[in-house]
Amino acid sequence: MLRLNPRILPVFVLLLNSCGTASPTAPTATIDPCSSAVISETVKPINDLMREFDDASALASNLSVEQLPEAISNLQRIRRLAQDISPATCLTTLHGHEIAHMDAVIDTLLAFLNGADTSTLTQGLNRAREQHDLYSVELVRVLGVTLVPATASP
Repeated sequence: MLRLNPRILPVFVLLLNSCGTASPTAPTATIDPCSSAVISETVKPINDLMREFDDASALASNLSVEQLPEAISNLQRIRRLAQDISPATCLTTLHGHEIAHMDAVIDTLLAFLNGADTSTLTQGLNRAREQHDLYSVELVRVLGVTLVPATASP
């Protein structure tokens, strides 16, 4: 017959009671990533990559043809990072314009390397500019910023 020491019995019972039962926890409040209180932080990873891409593409536009392949590789790296982001639902349009802009820039640079005609390059640049403009307008909308037109100084 198994005999338990009476001083150990309360500890043994406590251990048995705690096994397999979840301790009660207070519900945690989740913050909506699209709320105005945190939207600037939510959009930051997307916008940081767009800014990095813009810097890299500005640099690429000033390089020699021989240096372009490395610059394009860097642009593709940034685009892959952007594609890996799973945006909050309020940022899917913004993210879509970002990826479309990046694709247009990269495609146009590749077309240039492959000897595309001026018309094709112009169309690519126009598509890239259009997507960038749409991105900017969507960013302003998401952040709730009101744009004030610049006034001409006398």
